[in-house]
Amino acid sequence: MEDGRETAAMREKERRDRQIDRWCHTIDDDTPALENTDSDIGLCGWILVLFSILLTLLTLPLSIWMCIKIVKEYERAIIFRLGRILRGGAKGPGLFFILPCTDSFINVDMRTITFDIPPQEVLTKDSVTVSVDGVVYYRVQNATLAVANITNADAATRLLAQTTLRNVLGTKNLAEILSDREEIAHSMQSTLDDATDDWGIKVERVEIKDVKLPQQLQRAMAAEAEASREARAKVIAAEGEMNASRALKEASLVIAESPSALQLRYLQTLNTIAAEKNSTIIFPLPIDMMQSFLKH
Repeated sequence: MEDGRETAAMREKERRDRQIDRWCHTIDDDTPALENTDSDIGLCGWILVLFSILLTLLTLPLSIWMCIKIVKEYERAIIFRLGRILRGGAKGPGLFFILPCTDSFINVDMRTITFDIPPQEVLTKDSVTVSVDGVVYYRVQNATLAVANITNADAATRLLAQTTLRNVLGTKNLAEILSDREEIAHSMQSTLDDATDDWGIKVERVEIKDVKLPQQLQRAMAAEAEASREARAKVIAAEGEMNASRALKEASLVIAESPSALQLRYLQTLNTIAAEKNSTIIFPLPIDMMQSFLKH
C-alpha cells in the first residue's frame, strides 16, 4: 500500500515538473499559446490601436459601455488584441477593459465539468465482449492553454476518454474488470491527466459506472454460480451427516457401558410422545423376549 502511494506521488511530481518545463519552454520559444506581449503587433498594429483609443475617447461616454466587460467568479477571459493574446494572460474575475475595434475575448469556465463516457464495446484480454461506460470529472487549470493550444478542449477530452477507456480495458481480462474497477479508474485518470496537460486541463476523477455482459455469458455465469452453491450445500450436508454419525457412535458407546441408560432413554421418549397427545403409542419389545416365543 505504501509502495502504491509513493509511486502515485512520484508520478504527480514528474507530471508537475513536465508541466513547469513545458511552460518555461513555451515562454522561451515565443509560441502562440503564450505569446502575450504587445510589442510584437508591429507598426500597423500600433496605428490601429491608437486609432481605436482615439475613437473610444471621441465617443465617450457611449463607448464606455463597449469597453467595460464583466466575468463571473468562476470564469476567466482571454483577450486577443489584433489576434495576439494580451499581456497578463487571463483576466478576471470582475471588471476588465477592452478596445472595441481591436480587441476580442473568450470566456473560459473554470468550474469542474462532468460528462458521461458512452457505453463502449470492448474486447477483453480473454476474448470476452463487454459494454463499459464511465464518468469523468475535469476542470480547466490554465485558461490560456485551453484556448490557444486546442480548438475545443471539451470535445477533445471526451474523445480521449473514450479511446483511453477502450485501450485500458483491452489489457484486462473479465475477472479483473469486474473486481479491479478502482485500479482501472486510477489508471485512466493518470493517462488522461498526462495527455491533457498540454491543453491546460486537470482530470480530477474517473469512475467506472457499469459493466454489461452478454446475455449468454450472464446465463453461463449464473449456471456456474448455482452449480457451485449446490456443490457447497452437498459438502455441508455430508459434513453434517458425518458429525451426526460420530455423535451416535459416542452415544451407543455410553449406552453399552450402562444398560439402564437405554431404559431411561426409552422412558424419556415415551414422555415426549405423550406430551403431543397422540392416540397411538408404540412400545418396542426387546428381541430377546421374542426369541423365547419363537423357540416354542
